[in-house]
Amino acid sequence: MDAGGAVRLGARGQEWVRLVPLVEVTATGHGRTWSGERFIDTAIGDRMTYGGHETAEDGGGQCTTIRLTDPVTGLTAHVGLRTRPGAAHVRSQVRLVNEGAEALQLESVSTLTLGGIVDAVGGPDALDGLTLHWADNDWLAECRWRQAPFRECSVRLNRSAHGHEGRGTFERYSQGSWSTGRHLPMGALTDRAGRAWLWQIESSAGWRFETGEREGAAYLALFGPDDAHHQWRQTLKPGEEFATVPAVLVHAESGGLETAFGELTAYRRHFRRDHPDLHALPVIYNDYMNTLMGDPTTDKLLPLVEAAGAAGAEVFVIDAGWYDDDAQGWWDAVGAWEASRRRFPGGITQVLDAVRRHGMTPGLWLEPEVIGVRSPLAHSLPPEAFFRRGGIRVTEHGRHHLDLRHPAARAHLDQVVDRLVGDWGVGYLKLDYNVNIGPGTDSGGHSAGAGLLGHHRAHLGWLRSVLDRHPELVLENCGSGGLRMDYAQLAVTQVQSTSDQQDPLRYPPIAAAAPTAVTPEQSAVWAYPQPHFSDDRIAFTVTGALLGRVHLSGFLDRMSEDQLRLVRRGLDVYKGIRGEIGAGLPFWPLGLPAWDDTWIAQGLRGRTSTLLTVWRRGPAGDDTRTLTVPHLHGSSVRPAVLYPSTADATASWSPADGRLTVHLPRPDTAVLLRLDRKAEQTAPSGDAGDGVPAYTR
Repeated sequence: MDAGGAVRLGARGQEWVRLVPLVEVTATGHGRTWSGERFIDTAIGDRMTYGGHETAEDGGGQCTTIRLTDPVTGLTAHVGLRTRPGAAHVRSQVRLVNEGAEALQLESVSTLTLGGIVDAVGGPDALDGLTLHWADNDWLAECRWRQAPFRECSVRLNRSAHGHEGRGTFERYSQGSWSTGRHLPMGALTDRAGRAWLWQIESSAGWRFETGEREGAAYLALFGPDDAHHQWRQTLKPGEEFATVPAVLVHAESGGLETAFGELTAYRRHFRRDHPDLHALPVIYNDYMNTLMGDPTTDKLLPLVEAAGAAGAEVFVIDAGWYDDDAQGWWDAVGAWEASRRRFPGGITQVLDAVRRHGMTPGLWLEPEVIGVRSPLAHSLPPEAFFRRGGIRVTEHGRHHLDLRHPAARAHLDQVVDRLVGDWGVGYLKLDYNVNIGPGTDSGGHSAGAGLLGHHRAHLGWLRSVLDRHPELVLENCGSGGLRMDYAQLAVTQVQSTSDQQDPLRYPPIAAAAPTAVTPEQSAVWAYPQPHFSDDRIAFTVTGALLGRVHLSGFLDRMSEDQLRLVRRGLDVYKGIRGEIGAGLPFWPLGLPAWDDTWIAQGLRGRTSTLLTVWRRGPAGDDTRTLTVPHLHGSSVRPAVLYPSTADATASWSPADGRLTVHLPRPDTAVLLRLDRKAEQTAPSGDAGDGVPAYTR
């Protein structure tokens, strides 16, 4: 920390970011010193004075806590900055304590603010060479990364002529309870020298980031929920405290966005809860997608169970509809989670036992946070156990929403899960979330946004308690696909549904970009081969899932033996490489994919081996594409086709310029390649040049 109160990250003389001011806070009666769309330049932030700091060991890393105090209100901020030796990230969280004599109503609090970001190449304008990156996210169209020159988003205003900073900002934020229903809680800045600043906000209950120009450089501010965007206000009485949602900032000094994503992937792996599933990566069959579509019965399931087991699946999930005994449909009647007698006349345990007999772990779909408006539980649970606003119970798409801060709501879900796991022997739960309930609940006199944050934290606590009681249970996080795909959820759950996309030709850009949002070993990608598919189409949908978590579906029981053999071969290849997925770092030889790209490529790089999936979509055209693989530049590489053999794919390598040429003679085909360095070129394990973050070795 320098005399001006700035915290600098990095070795002395090589700092890569400046944090100043450390905390920005707006509270009712204490706004900003310069009005506009920005949530920086706050009166409280400006008044905060340094009160000391301490550094302590923290789970193999270290945490530096800086204490700041506002002399006017008595509000004290404890800024916790966590990192690890050899890492290029910092994780921030702020704890506010009201040490004053009067209550304060908070309206926004930053988790991390930083400035001083400029283009290292230089020029007349230090911001000309910066590029801004963000990701749009939508149902069926997740993880769509976009970029624009920084100067298109923050234009020159000639500050010297006006004496003031601008009032506007580039911002992205969530809306309602789908944390990723509009955008991923992520973004990045890169410069022409290959440097990158990549951030992630870890919240399921409201988040926002902003960036723009400040004092001739780019600044960044990361927030959880706020009043203007999320109806969040938090009253702090004297002696009370509040903790912000966490956020992490990653820096890459070279290698650009790809290197930064590698560092972020390593951080995610270290930070999340460990679980056996994250190492085993079993093949999952789910009966829903393009198959039973929420209409399971004993007669329909038993043939699928047999076929899935024969194909090589290791988990079999009965998706939505297993509880449906209502003539009017199940959507607005859910909540009790009792098996349907009509659908399973011999009991659902007959199917679950069949799953086990075929060597698979049984799983069930569950949407725990909602109660259908026609469910008896809508009347038997106390009113306070539900989201309410203005004293009225919230209803959305035929559902009420449980408030897991209430003991009756939590006790209900504990009873359900303990019955499914303890009595029925279920080992996998797909936890879905199909409604956006809006800003939250104002029960208990809190603002709606504060109620949503309180529920979110109670929900994470409930998930942890479930895993504490059932440590082998696997939890899949789903929000109509990828609409709640954030690392508050993913630090606890083991698997993430990436999409509900049913068109196999539309899935590649989602599958390829998913490792930006979730580690590959948590990234569930659908593979839904069908008996009416050609061999190319079967291989296409299977290939796209092989560098993540295979979510197999489709009417395998109706396939020919040759078709099943093609599926089985893909799963055998997956089982041969899955031990590498949990250590591999993602890369994109053709860049992050655009939605309509014809050629898409995504790989995983390890210390000695590289795996690469290449897709060719669209109308007939160029059947050959050359890709640059920089981390293999200068190496002698032996490309090998792992899957499928039916696509007639070939690949050749040019070591001089690190270029791979892939030939796919037909459109709508894909191939999985292994790029092994020849033995004499293999780098020793842990070589500093292997591109693997040091603290993961």
